[in-house]
Amino acid sequence: MSDKADKGGNQCGCLTPEQLRILREHGTERPGSSPLNSEKRAGEYRCAGCGTPLFYSGTKYESGSGWPSFYDAIPGALGTTTDTSHGMTRTEVHCAHCNGHLGHVFPDGPPPTGLRYCMNGLALTFVPRDGAS
Repeated sequence: MSDKADKGGNQCGCLTPEQLRILREHGTERPGSSPLNSEKRAGEYRCAGCGTPLFYSGTKYESGSGWPSFYDAIPGALGTTTDTSHGMTRTEVHCAHCNGHLGHVFPDGPPPTGLRYCMNGLALTFVPRDGAS
């Protein structure tokens, strides 16, 4: 998203209706639907709402959940809140800059953190590292 957008808006019109539903209305995409599930190049994953770097590709792993998963985030990039929707208690993850909903974090990930950041692919953009193939 360009600098023209405010912290919670879409003034530049850069987001699709589905991205808006996920980022601003706490929606979820269908499991297995994100092309980012198969992304293997070196680079970083950024917030689709504001462009803030959130995850490095080296922390991405195949969790089998159907959503892009990471075991660690870039320090200071994420915020969390308690989500009690759907009859359960989960930890919701949002962008620390624009507060866009990204997904949830669970304590069943791999070492070294033991965390699984289960993210909506539409809430992310991937930026390959220069020369990554």
